[in-house]
Amino acid sequence: MLMLLLVIALAMAFTFTNGFHDSANAIATSVSTRALTLRSALLMAAIGNLLGSFFGAKVAATVGEGIIELDVSTHALLILGCALVGAIGWNLITWWYGLPSSSSHALVGGMVGAALAGGMTVLWGGVIEKVLIPMVVSPIAGFILGYMAMSGIMWLFRHASPASTSRGFRKAQTCSAAAMAFGHGMQDAAKTMGIVVLALVVSGRQDDYSIPWWCFLLTAVVLALGTATGGMRIMRTLGRKIIELDPPQGFAAELTASSVLYVASAGMGAPVSTTHVISSAIMGVGSTKRLSAVRWGVAGNMLIAWVTTFPAAATISAVALYGVTALL
Repeated sequence: MLMLLLVIALAMAFTFTNGFHDSANAIATSVSTRALTLRSALLMAAIGNLLGSFFGAKVAATVGEGIIELDVSTHALLILGCALVGAIGWNLITWWYGLPSSSSHALVGGMVGAALAGGMTVLWGGVIEKVLIPMVVSPIAGFILGYMAMSGIMWLFRHASPASTSRGFRKAQTCSAAAMAFGHGMQDAAKTMGIVVLALVVSGRQDDYSIPWWCFLLTAVVLALGTATGGMRIMRTLGRKIIELDPPQGFAAELTASSVLYVASAGMGAPVSTTHVISSAIMGVGSTKRLSAVRWGVAGNMLIAWVTTFPAAATISAVALYGVTALL
C-alpha cells in the first residue's frame, strides 16, 4: 500500500510540473499579444485544463494499456515510480533552461526506459503507432495548418483596417486560448490518469482500466494548480523568442493547435505533445510573413530538446531504477 501511495504521489508531482512547464502552451501567445493579462490568462488556462481533463479517457487508456506491460507486483510499482522520476527530472531540466520540451514524451520515455531496465515488456507497436508516428506528424500538421490558417485570415481581412483587425482578434484570442487550455487538459491530465490506473492494476487494487472519479478530480486539480503557478521561462520562448506575434497570428496559432489536439485526443487517443503542436503552429503562422521572420536558431534549439526528450527521460528512469534496486 505504501508503494502504491508513493507512485500516486509521484504521478501528482509529475502533473504539477507538467502544469507549470506547459502552462505556456495555452497562454504564451495571448499574453505576448496583450490579449490577456498574465493573471487572467493563468486563471483561464487552469480552468480550461480542469474541464478538459474529464474528456481524455482515450488518451488515458493508451498510456495505461498501450505502452508497457507489467505484472502484478511491487517490482512493477517500483518501475512506474522510476518512470515518473525520469519524466519529472527531464521536465525540471528543460524548464530551468526555458526549453519547451514535451512532458508527454518525457513520460512515455520514462516508462519505456524503466520497463527495459526492469525486464518488463515494452509494447513497441503501441509506442510506434500511438507515440512516435504522432510525434512526427503532429508538428508537421501544426506548421502546415498554421500557415494555411494565417494565410486565410490575411486574405479575408486584406481590406480591413489593421488597428480594428488587431482589436477584434485580441478579443477572439480569449476564445482560442481557452480552446487551447481545454485541449491541453484533454491530453496531459489524461496521461497521468493512465499512470495512476496502471498503478492500481499492477498493485492488485483494481481489475480493469476504468478511471475512478477521485482520480479524475485529483489529477485535474493538481494540473490546474501547476498551471496557475505559470512558467515564465518557457512562456518567453514561445511568446517572443520564436517570433513577435500580433493578435491575428496568435489567434491562428491557437486555433490550429487546439484543433490538432482535439483530433488526436478524441479521435485517435494518441498522447501527442501540446508543446510540439503549438510551437510548430507558431512557426507556420510566422512563416506567412516571411521565412526570415521566424528565429530559426531558437527553433533549432527546441528541435534538439524535442529529439532528446524521449531517450533522456528513458535514461534517467533507468538509472533511477538501477540505483534504487542497488540500495534495496
